[in-house]
Amino acid sequence: MSIFPKISLRPEVENYLKEDFVNKEVVSALGKQEAERKFETLLYHLSHPPSFTTVRVNTNLTSVQHVKNLLLDELQKQFNGLTVPILQHPELRDILLIPVIGPRKNIQNQQCEAVVGAQCGNAVLRGAHVYVPGIVSASKFMKSGDLISVYSDIKGKCKKGAKEFDGTKVFLGNGISEVSRKELFSGLPQLKGIGIRMTEPVYLSPSFDSVLPSYLFLQNLPSALVSHVLNPQPGEKILDLCAAPGGKTTHIAALMHDQGVVVAVDKIFTKVEKIKQNALLLGLNSIRAFCFDGTKAVKFDVVEDTKGGPPFLPETFDRILLDAPCSGMGQRPNMACTWTLKEVTSYQPLQRRLFTVAVQLLKPGGVLVYSTCTVTLAENEEQVAWALKTFPCLKLQPQEPQIGGEGMLGAGLSFEQLKQLQRFDPSAVPLQHTDLDSLRDAAIEDMMRLANKDCIGFFIAKFVKCKST
Repeated sequence: MSIFPKISLRPEVENYLKEDFVNKEVVSALGKQEAERKFETLLYHLSHPPSFTTVRVNTNLTSVQHVKNLLLDELQKQFNGLTVPILQHPELRDILLIPVIGPRKNIQNQQCEAVVGAQCGNAVLRGAHVYVPGIVSASKFMKSGDLISVYSDIKGKCKKGAKEFDGTKVFLGNGISEVSRKELFSGLPQLKGIGIRMTEPVYLSPSFDSVLPSYLFLQNLPSALVSHVLNPQPGEKILDLCAAPGGKTTHIAALMHDQGVVVAVDKIFTKVEKIKQNALLLGLNSIRAFCFDGTKAVKFDVVEDTKGGPPFLPETFDRILLDAPCSGMGQRPNMACTWTLKEVTSYQPLQRRLFTVAVQLLKPGGVLVYSTCTVTLAENEEQVAWALKTFPCLKLQPQEPQIGGEGMLGAGLSFEQLKQLQRFDPSAVPLQHTDLDSLRDAAIEDMMRLANKDCIGFFIAKFVKCKST
């Protein structure tokens, strides 16, 4: 079942990814036909949203049950009285999962249309309303209060302000316009806020705009898993080396019961300010955020910064998270990626520079977790193979909880090493059609198995630094 085309990639990028998924080791294990089928399935899954919306409860301020009760009331309001179950993850106890209803059929296309950019369209598929800056075109007669059919321009071909668009577009559902065409494209200062309030989206997901902001953090399931794998302990000094926008930083602080120090580093000032805002909003006092280039975060002189900021002396941190900048080829939904092959392949050297700094900053006996939200072999398993060869002090470690699949063949890692990795492959299960009737009949265990697999593409590796003898 697929209602959207597969993700649109430049031919050289698609061929590059295919070489990863149809490599010699995979073909030897699965056969060429099955390897190619899995790759094509992946491309279709990437254009569709995951089957669940995942939220992390800020256990620093409240209980999971309290938030679950508040969310049940909120969802009934958003879904006009429909009752959608909210599930607590059995292994990640601070995680709540909300099934995504859809794709919904029998939504009547309207004569009045609006076209949004691809990124805006992706957000709508995950529960967002349409904000004014995302609207590229609107029918010439569109007025405030009209029922509008919303489409995504997945190839970026629609001209700003066009009155109609006959190019490649994907139907996202219907909504009520809160602005007129004249207001959108009059040439006056750009409006802000919601432009179209979605009332009949193809995929029914909750909107979390200003919903319980101190209690919830919207976070993909594998992203929430990472901090549990890191397993921070109260009183430790922990580094989040590429921290923005702070989802994992704040999660680490909450898991430590806000006891210890969590240092967050990012090189973009506005993103660092966002980390500070999130820490304040979530009531977390153990976070210290700094605007600094992570590749330069280690120094070797003996003079220590009294302010506790970067650069840091070697062997300063008990645990380090490197959620590395990556090509993001595992993000969902993503109907179009315009990146060149040069852009997609540019991340491996940067990741290695950051990894080298992380190893230098880690104490003997300390834990380093490396993660990405991409599916490429070069940024995942190949980086693990490189790290184990380059740093004999590192040992690969089993992960707990282990809810993802094992690593992918092709980087020369042993089967035992692959089992110690976690790779989330969006094509691991068939695309789902979820309605309320199927939810009522589904067993909790079956839904959990689906949630653990039908998510974004992601990768996690955990290392320990051997103690000096």
